[in-house]
Amino acid sequence: MTDNIAHVSLTRPLETLADQLGRSFTEFGFAVVSDHGIDQDLIARAERMSRAFFALPEDAKRGYFIEGSGGARGYTPYRTEKAVGQDTTDLKEFWHVGRSLPAGDPLEEFMPANVWPAQLPEFRETFERLYAEFDKAGLKILSAIAVHLGLEADWFDATVDQGNSVLRLLHYPPIRDAKGVENAEGAVRAAPHGDINTITLLLGAEEAGLELLSQQGEWIPVSPPPGALAVNIGDMLSRLTNDRLRSTIHRVVNPEGEASRRSRFSMPFFLHFRPDFVIETLPQCVDADHPDQYEPLSSHDFLMQRLREINLAK
Repeated sequence: MTDNIAHVSLTRPLETLADQLGRSFTEFGFAVVSDHGIDQDLIARAERMSRAFFALPEDAKRGYFIEGSGGARGYTPYRTEKAVGQDTTDLKEFWHVGRSLPAGDPLEEFMPANVWPAQLPEFRETFERLYAEFDKAGLKILSAIAVHLGLEADWFDATVDQGNSVLRLLHYPPIRDAKGVENAEGAVRAAPHGDINTITLLLGAEEAGLELLSQQGEWIPVSPPPGALAVNIGDMLSRLTNDRLRSTIHRVVNPEGEASRRSRFSMPFFLHFRPDFVIETLPQCVDADHPDQYEPLSSHDFLMQRLREINLAK
């Protein structure tokens, strides 16, 4: 991890967090967050569950692929998603857990029901709990961002209440087989891209591979210590702040040596605004040197626009 990317503890006073995170998000769009409050035993259990699911036979996993859903819930097969502007699909497969809503909730039209793998009976309880813990940690980070922007600390609370957030379980299979033969076919684990959402909280980035593109055009590795979060600004928050907080292009590169023969696992939580929240540039992020670049747009419309661009919606 570069020394310039902030490494902060969520136990620090809010004003301190606001300053440290604000500067790091402005320059890099990324920060590393420790002491985030997510139980480490829960994280370990979730990691075991994720590995167990991806170890299932291919036909069992594909039984949870929902045609026409844009990958919103359940399983998305290997080499389905591709980054905007890329010709090749990424070397990954994943599972999506969304928000569980009560029957008849008015937001049901935006958030389909979750599906759960019957082969892993503890899967649902584990990931619903982890989802809730990510929600809480994300709200603390957003409070610091609000203070940095000159807003009330709770300004974001209503914007993300019942937000269309998604917990993704990611598996990047080995790049080389046991004989050392490469099977990447010119593709990479995750091609350069920006995240769609508000902020992303990522567990499992300890192993080398995640890199961000600096404003100087250099690729910088992001390697949090075990159990810490890599947190980055998404396009929705970048749009809200007129790019004052940067949604930074990042990628996951293919490993070399022994690491190329093993899988990589991670768990990003894509924290989203409510589907009916209108992303409208904050007045304090507009001045003579920074005119407003964006028209107001609902977070749902923005999401669907971007999903079409990455091959996950028609």
